[in-house]
Formats: sequence, structure tokens, C-alpha cells
Amino acid sequence: MSQALMIEPVSVQPFNGLAAPTVLQVIPELETGGAERTTVDIAKAVIDTGGRSIVVSYGGRLLDELEGVGATHITLPVHSKNPLIMWANIGRLSKIIRENDVTIVHARSRAPAWSALAAARRCNVHFVTTYHGKVHDGPNLKVFYNSVMTRGDAVISNSEFTTERIMQFHKPTSPVYTIQRGSDLERFNPQNLAPGAAEALRAKWGVPSDVPCFMLPARLTRWKGHFVALHALQRIAQETPAHLVLVGDPQGRDAYLMELEAGIKQAGLKGRVHLVGHCDDMPTAYAAADVILAPSIEPEPFGRTPIEAAAMGRLVIVSNHGGACETVLTDYESPGQATGWRVTPGIIREVAEAMRAALALSVPERDAMGRRARNRVMSQFSLSAMCDATLQVYSDLLRG
Repeated sequence: MSQALMIEPVSVQPFNGLAAPTVLQVIPELETGGAERTTVDIAKAVIDTGGRSIVVSYGGRLLDELEGVGATHITLPVHSKNPLIMWANIGRLSKIIRENDVTIVHARSRAPAWSALAAARRCNVHFVTTYHGKVHDGPNLKVFYNSVMTRGDAVISNSEFTTERIMQFHKPTSPVYTIQRGSDLERFNPQNLAPGAAEALRAKWGVPSDVPCFMLPARLTRWKGHFVALHALQRIAQETPAHLVLVGDPQGRDAYLMELEAGIKQAGLKGRVHLVGHCDDMPTAYAAADVILAPSIEPEPFGRTPIEAAAMGRLVIVSNHGGACETVLTDYESPGQATGWRVTPGIIREVAEAMRAALALSVPERDAMGRRARNRVMSQFSLSAMCDATLQVYSDLLRG
């Protein structure tokens, strides 16, 4: 059975002495999300070190940014779970691999990974996977379907939590590397905000400038904990004029959006809870809020929200499970070094208590916690560290 390995960031060019690689990343779509953002980040890192980056997806919001860093995008229906389309994608990907002298194929999701695995084996090139999603323990058919994410020559996990689940339920024979998600410290830097941008966005949301603002940034799906946040605010609504902003798209879940709208009205919070849709400028969104919530009711494999918020010096309240246990320090485990609060998943009372605690901090206390949070991201969750570690995995494969 494989051992899980931690990769240290490298300080030299990883491909010294090697021919510049061509890396083909395969992902269903380039919409918003941790896997999609990481795809763009790694594409840029490969190019910055002299290699060539190709991404195959069905397109999406991040396409312009991807092409802006110099990567080549090829549109294929790799988002499809239709077996006939997945089968056809094997030939399509094989053609791309051969025509572009691809040296490494890197798959980031299950359906395209099956096609990418077959194409990589057919063309005799290295196959890498990153397990971004949840590691399920059943049913057996789902475990088998997900197992493609552990069939790479190298398997990358996005957190220690995910690595433990991979080792428990898949028992891979290839090495598993834990490479935690990194945050772009230039993009997520409060010093780099345009003057007045946060205030303008807050006004656009309809949040008064003189009230506390909580924000939950996540796609509109039930397990992200929107109703937990809504009912927690309801508990403290008589004590504070605070508002709650829900940032994120329904992505086709219109019934859930309507349920949220009805829930807001039923809770008596119309005008204090704002459904604002997708936001392209997340650094400004974090700066426009005072406290960031990530109250997921199921474990996040990693969760980029806590580290992005921390990079912006914002306080965070997260559920105490999954990858969030690795990113947020509490006073309980690190007295005087807390970067936020971790609460029992789904327990509204605990979320409300943490919201009260955050609002009770003095400005100096809040600023000090924000500085600690950003410093921790700089030391442990930087984009450069994530990219260096991933490129080192590529280099090790190429060196044999």
C-alpha cells in the first residue's frame, strides 16, 4: 500500500536538466471553484518554468483568464458522464496528446479522468490525478467510480483529511502527495485593493456602511450551510443590526434558491440577508465583509474560503470537520494564536455564539486576529508553495 507524502516547496527550477514538459490538464468545466482555480494556477506555473500548458474542458468563466496566462484551451465534452461520450473522449484526448507531444496528463475530476487515464496509457505518457472532491465510503459502485482518482502514477490530495480518506477507502498503490490549496497572496492582499472598492461593493449589495456584515461565499447547494447561517443570524437579530450576504450562483439549483428566498422571508430577515449571485472580485468581497462564514454541514475536502478570507485579514467561522480543521486555529488549541472559530457542524446555536464572539471583539483584537490569519496563510498556504510542490511531482515523474 502507498504511503502518503508531504511535499516541501522547492527553491530551484524543478525542470533543470530536463526538456521543458507539455502538461495537459483535464477538468470538466472552467467555472468557479477550487479545482478550476487550481487548474489556472498550475497552468501558469508550468509556463513560468519554461513548459507548455494545455487545458481540456467544456469552457467556463475562467477561460479568458486561462488563455491570458498563455495556456492553450481545447474545448471537448469532458464534462459528460455519458459512457458513449466518455469513450469517444479517449480517442480525442489521445489525438491531442500525440499532436502536442504531451508528457504529463493531469486529471482533476472523475468522469474526464476515466477518459484521460485510458488516453495516457494508450499514448504511454505519465498520468497524474488530484483528488479535489469528497472521498465517499459507499456504495461500492461509487467507490469504484471514484477510484480512478487514485490510479495516477502520482496521486495528489488537497488536504491531510482527504489523504486519510483516500488511504482508508481506496488503498492506492501509487504514491499519494498531500499538497494543500494555496492562496494568491498578491491577489488576496488588502493592501492591493482599489480605494473605495469595498465600500462601493457593500453599497451595491444593499448593506449599510454602519452595520456588521457577515458573508458566506459558496455555490448555492444545501451542504454549504446557508440555512445554518440564516438561522444563526435570526438568533442574534435582536442583539445586532448585522446583515448576511450570500455570494454564489445556484448553478441550476433554482428550487434551492427559491427555498432560500422563502426561508429569508419566513425568518423575518428580508432586507438583512442578501442573495447577490456570483462575484468575480472575491478579494473586494472579502474586504467588504467583517466576518466570513463557512458552516458546511458535510466535510469540505479542503475549502479555499478560510484561507482566502484569512489572506485578506478577515475573521472566519467554519465547521469543525474536513479540511477546515487544518486551516483555522482556535483559542482552544492555540491560546492567543487563534485565527477564527470552529463550530460543531449544523449546530445553529454554536454558530450564533461564534458570531456574537466575533462581534464582541474590539477593533485592536479583530485586527490582531486578522494579522495572525494572514501570516499563517503566508507561511503555510501560499500559491507559490502549492505550485512548487506540484511541479516537483511532475519533475520526479519525468526523472523516473
